[in-house]
Amino acid sequence: MRKSYFISDLHLTEHRPDITAAFYRFLAKHMQDDVDALYILGDFFEVWIGDDEGNPLALEIATKLRAISERGIKLFFIHGNRDFLVGQHYAKLCGMTLLPEQTVIDLYGTPTVILHGDEMCTQDEVYQKFRKKSRGWWWPRLMLSMPLWYRRRVARNAREKSKQSQMGKAPEILDVTEEAVLAMFARYKVSNMIHGHTHRPDVHHYTDQTRTVLGDWYSQSSYLVATEQGQSLTQHPFSD
Repeated sequence: MRKSYFISDLHLTEHRPDITAAFYRFLAKHMQDDVDALYILGDFFEVWIGDDEGNPLALEIATKLRAISERGIKLFFIHGNRDFLVGQHYAKLCGMTLLPEQTVIDLYGTPTVILHGDEMCTQDEVYQKFRKKSRGWWWPRLMLSMPLWYRRRVARNAREKSKQSQMGKAPEILDVTEEAVLAMFARYKVSNMIHGHTHRPDVHHYTDQTRTVLGDWYSQSSYLVATEQGQSLTQHPFSD
């Protein structure tokens, strides 16, 4: 039976080797000959300041992904709010394809929109302003033109501000809104959606639509597997 896997919000970093180890176990266990594709839906890395950083962990991960790609498993990547500066150079190292922030795929006969999901958190107006700027044409170019030491400082300050900002916000502000979800369904004329970002894994059913939210990897290996028979969302402790 052919399969495709979806993951997001691993937040890979050298400071969390347990998450990296869990990801490598996931690859070894699940990336077998019956797999068509692995979709990474953003926040794969805790922070990404440019392909030119040469982070040893990122290079090690690229080697792992390249080995999978060379076996014929297709790799796809959608940017998240932590790693939107991942570029074509790193994608080529991994053997993966960068997709637009909202992409419709044919998931074994079911048209499905996949995305990171942060654009649907429309109540968080401060974040949405930053998102609009950071996804524009000029801001990424400006950042990537700066020296690495400066980008590291900007990223560190941004993370601290993000933590402080989230502490003062109600949980519903950090979640997607129903209006944004329904608008996304209507925009792409699909009945199936897969995204991450909110760290609230669940399957939401509407009148004739389904939205699956992928979990983060802070304590569990969260993934969705899709086949012709349907979809299954799984949360495994790292020890499994």
